[in-house]
Amino acid sequence: MMIVRSLVSALALSGLVCGQAPSSHADRLNQAATVLEEVMAVKDKAIPQDLMDKAHCALIVPGMKKGAFVVGGQFGRGFASCRKASGQGWSAPAPIRVEGGSVGFQIGGSETDVVMLIMNARGAERLIKSSKFAVGGEASAAAGPVGRTSSAETDVTMRAEILTYSRSRGAFAGVSLKGSTVRADSDAIGDLYGNNRMKNEQIVYGDVPAPAAAARLLANLNKYSSRMSK
Repeated sequence: MMIVRSLVSALALSGLVCGQAPSSHADRLNQAATVLEEVMAVKDKAIPQDLMDKAHCALIVPGMKKGAFVVGGQFGRGFASCRKASGQGWSAPAPIRVEGGSVGFQIGGSETDVVMLIMNARGAERLIKSSKFAVGGEASAAAGPVGRTSSAETDVTMRAEILTYSRSRGAFAGVSLKGSTVRADSDAIGDLYGNNRMKNEQIVYGDVPAPAAAARLLANLNKYSSRMSK
């Protein structure tokens, strides 16, 4: 019996080391909704509205941790949602994992929320369809501006396929996420959609019904940008 208990404890510990947090994926959806809500609530420090309205997809990773994946690296789990084909409304959230790179810890703290806006159709397809997507590799990425609309009128912002942000200890800023990789989170897909072999491409482009736990996140995305502007 002692051997069995020791084995179970070891397996549980290994799950934590690998970044498999004990909180549910449904709870993480709620955390992602909170991140978007809090980021957009402070208008002078928020993502500029015109950029939010032009984005093809939004990717949110609540509580990305430093050193949780490998020593000196970063690891986080979150969700990507893209505009529906009509440009109105957002798709069911696709579970993703973000690993590696320097992910915004420059602004302090060992844990940070990450937000990415994918600004064109090519970047969206690469993000959703690739088995492993490199930020700043397959698609150009830049630190996103915050605040008023005028702050978005820069050459780097207009050229970038991905705009990247992070928030730590209350500070929200655009940061470089170059070197980070994004891939599907099969465990979360299985838990939320009932089939861990389902692809994020099917979730985003196949009009898959969103799980009930995603209602608040989708409501917030529609609240802050219900229709994509041209």
